[in-house]
Amino acid sequence: MSGGDMSWLDSENIRPYIFMRKENLFAQPGSHTKCDWFKNQPLYRNPLHMDQKAFADQILNLESKAFQHSGMPMPRWVFYDCAIMPGFVCGFAQRTETLPKSYLEQVGIDPDLDWTPLSLFIIIPTVRRGEWVAHNLCTANSLTDKRDHLYALGFLTKAFGLWYGNVEILCGFAQWQSPSIRLHSHYGSFEILTAYTPIHSHARTLTYRTIINGAYWPTFFTKDGDELNARYAATDFSVDPRSEHSLISFQRRLERDEGPFFLNPHEIRTRPLDAPLKVYRLKG
Repeated sequence: MSGGDMSWLDSENIRPYIFMRKENLFAQPGSHTKCDWFKNQPLYRNPLHMDQKAFADQILNLESKAFQHSGMPMPRWVFYDCAIMPGFVCGFAQRTETLPKSYLEQVGIDPDLDWTPLSLFIIIPTVRRGEWVAHNLCTANSLTDKRDHLYALGFLTKAFGLWYGNVEILCGFAQWQSPSIRLHSHYGSFEILTAYTPIHSHARTLTYRTIINGAYWPTFFTKDGDELNARYAATDFSVDPRSEHSLISFQRRLERDEGPFFLNPHEIRTRPLDAPLKVYRLKG
């Protein structure tokens, strides 16, 4: 890897964590996608044990503050009913005694906890075999002083979850013109399932599906061109994230089963967030 200071990933004071009921644990974690980034043994916490309430409180405190400005913080019952019971909750945690001052001030800690969560990623299995839904992703980087940010914490949190959970296909959501779309496009093909989603709280939400491809993940650090581009052919139309008319027109094409359609991950990451994007098909 290159492009930033990754030493924190191997620090003895930072480890991945698994917050998952025992019955849902994976028999062979990390066996589907080849990746040698995650060498530290994950912490395991069972959310069905009362003594883990304090750890859950810290996860929810981080999530609530990360999403307070978007109006989409996660209710506590949703965390339990929709994430813990059916799904997989993970992230990175740091020894509480080693947390920087800005974390204490901007996020807050429970001094009785040995480890404090720095990030959160939730995925939930779907009825379709091998397919998961990305429910939530956040990190302390959005809250703490820039000097205390851990490079690529969000990207690596999601990568860890996908790797550890042996995820083959991932669906997820992002708002057009949100920086999050750049991160979510790093993990494989980026198929668009909805371009305009009025059933969502934010109609200008896209729904994507990704076939997980670990060989593509290093481009996050190398900033190389799109190695998947050879698989795509441009259509005769583009989508304009600023235009509701454009989003609805794209959505109607999807509803008429004219796809599947894809966006080019390299274009998403290198163009302004409000710039029109070409729409692609897989080459025949």
